[in-house]
Amino acid sequence: MKYTIRENHLFSKAYSKGKKYVGRLVVVYMLPDYAASRLAKSDPKKRRHNRVGITVTKKFGGAVERSRARRIIRAGLETASKPPIKQGFLIVIAARSSAAGAKSQDVAADLRAAFAKLGLSGASALQTKKP
Repeated sequence: MKYTIRENHLFSKAYSKGKKYVGRLVVVYMLPDYAASRLAKSDPKKRRHNRVGITVTKKFGGAVERSRARRIIRAGLETASKPPIKQGFLIVIAARSSAAGAKSQDVAADLRAAFAKLGLSGASALQTKKP
């Protein structure tokens, strides 16, 4: 996860206009990144990348619990995107309360299901540029 979303307006845009998948442990929002081609120009290999943001609400618990949930989601994301997923999207992952005691393998399975449902996985995921 090299590229992260830090701006609030990108989170809000993904929430309001993006596709949504509600899983048991996480909620995934996906929106095409309109700045992906502009950002690809600065990449040495001229490839598109996904920008990912992870959110955990304060209802989840204290800072320690929220940080642990983010670490688990990051580890699950690394595992879930081993077969490459399509590039050029804003992806926001929000933790649900049931993710408190989850393992990264469970989160990875939930993320794989989300990527399949949202159309991010598959054979066409190996394409890095639009034709």
